[in-house]
Amino acid sequence: MEGQLIQRLLAPIFLLLFIAGGCQSSANKPAETPAISLPPGDPIAQYVVDIFEDRHGTLWFGTIDKGLARYDGDSLHYFTMDDGLPDNTVVSIAEDANGLLWLGTHNGLSNYNGETFTNFTTDDGLSHFRVSHVFIDSKNQLWVGSWGGVSRLQEGAFVDFPLPIPDIELKSYQTTMDWISAISEDRSGNIWIGRDGYGATKYDGTHFTHFTKADGLLSNNVHAIQEDKHGHIWFGCRIVEKDHPDADKRTGPGGVSRYDGQAMQHFPEIEGLSTTECYDIYEDRAGNMWLGANTVGMYRYDGKSFTLFNEFNPAEATAGGFMQVLEDQSGRIWLGCAGGLFRIEGQKLQEITQQGPW
Repeated sequence: MEGQLIQRLLAPIFLLLFIAGGCQSSANKPAETPAISLPPGDPIAQYVVDIFEDRHGTLWFGTIDKGLARYDGDSLHYFTMDDGLPDNTVVSIAEDANGLLWLGTHNGLSNYNGETFTNFTTDDGLSHFRVSHVFIDSKNQLWVGSWGGVSRLQEGAFVDFPLPIPDIELKSYQTTMDWISAISEDRSGNIWIGRDGYGATKYDGTHFTHFTKADGLLSNNVHAIQEDKHGHIWFGCRIVEKDHPDADKRTGPGGVSRYDGQAMQHFPEIEGLSTTECYDIYEDRAGNMWLGANTVGMYRYDGKSFTLFNEFNPAEATAGGFMQVLEDQSGRIWLGCAGGLFRIEGQKLQEITQQGPW
């Protein structure tokens, strides 16, 4: 199971979006961008799986095996286990109201105060040592999703946050139902939690509401949840049968659903959406929606048309799939992927190596 989960975390992730008040014809395909620009230099990391900008405008990059990278506008610096991190795989980054950085790793949780790391494990109350998602809500409440459920920091201690189980039929080979893959908050203060096998759960502070395939989701494996400026909730799902022991039967619907408060809308007519998996959904300040659809590409939707970012240089073969999108304070769009770090420059993808261009 652990190997399968790591493979899913590192799977190529691409962006697909489809909207416009209904189904869009497959003949109306998004424009494609030119090939990416690949400067000489060493990648930030083979896998950049999270990107975060703190209140000072410093960029932080979570990587697989290379620890935590920081770019402060002048230089790039790496933090690893030698500096006090509990693990060199950092998958999630958040900042609380006090300026502490909270880091989810594959060997517990850590916070960084600018000088030292303080680490937390299951001995401190975490539900599992492999942390998958860290989130700070509007009340400065720390939520920690892991491969064993959800924990919250309360009065200096981590406490389990039990999630009720929806009434669904599970397959015998589905063993990741306690894996928390997404935590977010909507404008009303509701907390949304994505679960691998149990769909999505909304918590309003008192009651839980489940969203599963029975409620219109394409899959019960929810890996991304994002509210847009209209108050709609977007769900990114992975292929439902990916854990099937028979490799020939690892098929099934994934993709993107949008919930308007009353009904789910699916977007099956954009190439690849109905049979692929979506791992990341992001809205930038201009209201563009970005969605990652495995095996297809990264799509940006501006409210009128789609732009597809999926041109990779076969000779270099660096970019295997997008895992994270971030718009920084300057309005630049950064992309973390299974090939390093990229930034959108105009209508092309620019690779950012350790040597830049920053």
